[in-house]
Amino acid sequence: MHRKTFEVTALSEVEHFYDSMAGVYHLIFDDWDRAIMRQSCVIEGLLDSNLGSVRIRIHDCACGIGTQSIALAMLGHEVSGSDISQAAVLRAMTEAAQRGLHIEFSVSDMTNLARYASHQLDALCAFDNALSHLEVDQLLTAASSFKRVLRPGGVFFASIRDYDQLVQSRPKFQAPSFFGASGERRIVHQVWDWIDRDSYELHQYISLERAEGWRVFHFSSKYRCLLQAEASHALEKAGFVDIEWSMPEATGYYQPVVTARAL
Repeated sequence: MHRKTFEVTALSEVEHFYDSMAGVYHLIFDDWDRAIMRQSCVIEGLLDSNLGSVRIRIHDCACGIGTQSIALAMLGHEVSGSDISQAAVLRAMTEAAQRGLHIEFSVSDMTNLARYASHQLDALCAFDNALSHLEVDQLLTAASSFKRVLRPGGVFFASIRDYDQLVQSRPKFQAPSFFGASGERRIVHQVWDWIDRDSYELHQYISLERAEGWRVFHFSSKYRCLLQAEASHALEKAGFVDIEWSMPEATGYYQPVVTARAL
């Protein structure tokens, strides 16, 4: 009973984190549209090397406000997306519509993907460190749901912070990024409060300069340091094979990317 209560609370905290950020999430990028284009190039390379240069059915199970889903749709793929945050999904719907893109979005927990039929997808992705919100048993359940919705030979992609390195250095902050010109400047930075060796509370700050002065947004959420061996083990236990990790210098993406193929 205690474990069930903790898991519901944890998911609620994650939902609140992304709900509260949905309206300003694009501000963590220098230029969100350019970031979408950059990511489309990286994702295209990953897809080509694993599935060939063909139009595929792909689902983004941590779609947020649509960064990767929009990129995938712009590449011409049949795209759907889901996220635990209703506010983020609504924002993604709006952003896709404004760009003339047809993407099916829904609110869904990645640990079950209940609305999606078995073996219907060519690829599934979860970028931007989304898996690190999951506890150990939730990760195993999620990996099974990923395997269920993929066709045999389908591929799962995810990006995760390089926690194998970060647990050694235990950084207390992410250096600030400065965007914009005087009068409309933006400062984006993170503070990390370590709870123990394996988890930390992330504080995301976005400071905006306007004519009337500075406004500061603050959002926080717990993250677990998901090591590559644990993620690989969960995928292997769920029935994935050919599990490989690619580092940023190889992919051009800012986080390590894991790929795994469904049997």
